[in-house]
Amino acid sequence: MTSSALPDPKTLDSIARMGQGVYWQDIAVGQRWRTFRRTVTETDLVNFINVTGMVEALFIDAGFEDGAIKGRPVPGALTYTLIEGFILQSMIQGTGLAMLELHQKILAPVVVGDSVQALVEVTAIRPASKSNRAVVTSQITVYNQRQEVVMEYTATRLLAGRPPSVSATE
Repeated sequence: MTSSALPDPKTLDSIARMGQGVYWQDIAVGQRWRTFRRTVTETDLVNFINVTGMVEALFIDAGFEDGAIKGRPVPGALTYTLIEGFILQSMIQGTGLAMLELHQKILAPVVVGDSVQALVEVTAIRPASKSNRAVVTSQITVYNQRQEVVMEYTATRLLAGRPPSVSATE
């Protein structure tokens, strides 16, 4: 194996970055992605309630018997953040500038041991009048391992545009 020095900074900046999110010019209304699936663990639940202070008996007492949900329910906010983590790591890493608006419906419980994944569909793109940005709206549908819809939300984000020196093929 031979070693090589890094290219000069200008050349290095022209090489596509691994994990880079999409620029608004490279997506279209109707485009869809499917996230990975992730199993929610007891550790996820404990860490989430500890960091957020959501110490409701339903979440902190494994033997809580007054609830209507069988199993170890997790806060809807935990399910949402797991899916947003997937979206951040893939679709908007380095290109997502701001979450502008969020409308969310929780349709069914998620419990420890469930696996969640989402379908993300771009529903609107509105280029901004300046700064090479656009407002992008997506419909996100979250499913459990039985293909049941557990959550739906619409996210409106501000996405960066492709830098002038970056072609659509990079």
